[in-house]
Amino acid sequence: MSASTNRTPRFSIAASRHFAAWLLEQQASLAFTTYQTGKLFLVGVKRSGRISYFSRNFSRAMGVWSDGQTLWLGTRYQIWRLVNFLAPGQRHDGEYDRLYVPLAGYTLGDIDIHDVTQLADGSPIFVNTLFSCLAGLSTTKSFTPLWRPPFISALKPEDRCHLNGLAADEQGPAFVTSVSRSDVAGGWRQRRSDGGLIMDVRNNEVIAEGLSMPHSPRLHQGRLYFLESGTGHLCRLDTDSGALEQIAFLPGYVRGLAFVGNYAVVTSSKIRSENGLSGLALDRLLNERGADARCGVFVVDLRSGSLMHWIGIEGVMSETFDIAVLPNTRCPKALGFKSDEIERSIRVEGQLWLADKRNESQPTNRNR
Repeated sequence: MSASTNRTPRFSIAASRHFAAWLLEQQASLAFTTYQTGKLFLVGVKRSGRISYFSRNFSRAMGVWSDGQTLWLGTRYQIWRLVNFLAPGQRHDGEYDRLYVPLAGYTLGDIDIHDVTQLADGSPIFVNTLFSCLAGLSTTKSFTPLWRPPFISALKPEDRCHLNGLAADEQGPAFVTSVSRSDVAGGWRQRRSDGGLIMDVRNNEVIAEGLSMPHSPRLHQGRLYFLESGTGHLCRLDTDSGALEQIAFLPGYVRGLAFVGNYAVVTSSKIRSENGLSGLALDRLLNERGADARCGVFVVDLRSGSLMHWIGIEGVMSETFDIAVLPNTRCPKALGFKSDEIERSIRVEGQLWLADKRNESQPTNRNR
């Protein structure tokens, strides 16, 4: 697939040969973000068996979370809640079995939202990187601070330690990643190579340190995984002993992580001096393997550590950010703001009505 607009130079996107078959086997689709070009990508499989790449523009799209029905998305200064408007068995335009509508947007200011997740009560919690804290929504303020590392002495917009990742379970926030322990404005930038750490939120304890740019802690099948972005490794951490296992090396600056079954899906970016990602051990490891950093998505088999499938992106787009798995989804689509389709899509009591421009309305065909 290639894509271009009047404002955006061309880029191309392609997948490995068996990627579509793997998605069908897992009965899942993917959502991933690119903050550099400001896009939310939805990846599924069409009825023809070909891969569907659908994108919508969101300024600096970053953290994304989904359970298949709801999708939370952090952007430049807002967080969006997109909701699937289709009932089970219902199709939009004869193809899409998920139609995500941006039902609510919350203005937070440019606080550099990183990881986002949804709590048991349906509310979001997100990493507020600028203020070095975990935060939630507020009805009267930009956000509600919920937790910050004990080494952060004050709540200020200084991105002191580059808190970036959040792993949550049924009880709420469990683990976070940060690039350093710094308690001064921007201090993490001098500690990128080996200042990173993972903290247990409930005990306020550091359970791993000496890491290079750790991101995306995730709990899966009762175990804690994370990405060591500065070395390009997908890792697993024993939270009791602190033992760290490198599962796979991936050719790129890895930063988004999600799971389906026995597989991890990871987003990767190219390395450029102007994006602050150069000068890490990753440079050396790529050179040793005679490889260049790649932009796209990788699928890793957790049992063997093998890279099984991939999506590659070339052209103007060189960075990806976060990724989410959409379970029980074959071909997803999202509505945007520039066409009148969004003002004509109305869902009432499980029924989706698509009104035409004459304000007439018709329910969608459940079987088409």
